[in-house]
Amino acid sequence: MRRAAAGGGAWGARAAGLAALAVVAALAALGGLARGEQVQQGNLIVSLDGGISPRGLPRDRPAPAAVSLSGRLRTADGSPLPRLGGIELALAGRGLLFTRGLPLCPRQRLRNATGAQALERCAGALVGHGRLRAEVFVPHQAPFAVHARLLAFNGRARGGGVAVWVHAFSAKPPVSFVLPFVVRHRPGAFGTALRASLPRSIGPWPHLTSFEMTFGRRYRYRGAFRSYLSASCPLPPRFTAGLFPFARATYTFAGKRRLATTIVRGCRARD
Repeated sequence: MRRAAAGGGAWGARAAGLAALAVVAALAALGGLARGEQVQQGNLIVSLDGGISPRGLPRDRPAPAAVSLSGRLRTADGSPLPRLGGIELALAGRGLLFTRGLPLCPRQRLRNATGAQALERCAGALVGHGRLRAEVFVPHQAPFAVHARLLAFNGRARGGGVAVWVHAFSAKPPVSFVLPFVVRHRPGAFGTALRASLPRSIGPWPHLTSFEMTFGRRYRYRGAFRSYLSASCPLPPRFTAGLFPFARATYTFAGKRRLATTIVRGCRARD
């Protein structure tokens, strides 16, 4: 975003005021419209939605925050979705996650667990929750839908990196599996990425149709309260509100087909 020019007397002040009003108007329009972004490639359509809470954040320092993301996958003609081979959820900025002092959940504790069992075994490592819907294709049977509850736990990847184990459980039909997301930091606008590969060994379920996920956790470490997620709103001093690239979802399907969608969101700076 371009900073309004300083000086110019009354005209400079008026221009700055008009710029600020334009930003506020853009935010108001954004809030009043459908917030999801949709991308189509051939017959395949994916969309992404989400936001950050609170929207009012410090200008020059990170503060505790929570992030919500939701996605939907469908085909234009209603035909079956291709098998999902991987998913990456990327957030703007780097160093957003803080896990020091947060309990770890070994991935094996979540295998074949119900939602209640997963919480009993790893409640201290809980960092998120949500829902998932998928179509399951079994040979010689009609496909059926799975509606699963999601619980996200702080984990440790091979090599010592940060991971997020997303445990999914459905009571009817009984299904339990773990989506293993590994956290990666990289240069660029979306510096924090959660990436999961879905091998065929996990079974016939991964024809994902929709998901909703909220990440956030406050906990105490060394006598102080910490936040699993932090964010700021680094706007120039003249502005109190602005828009920024917020998140991107990239889906990889069978045959190495990839489709990505990005959303832009607003924040309000508080000093």
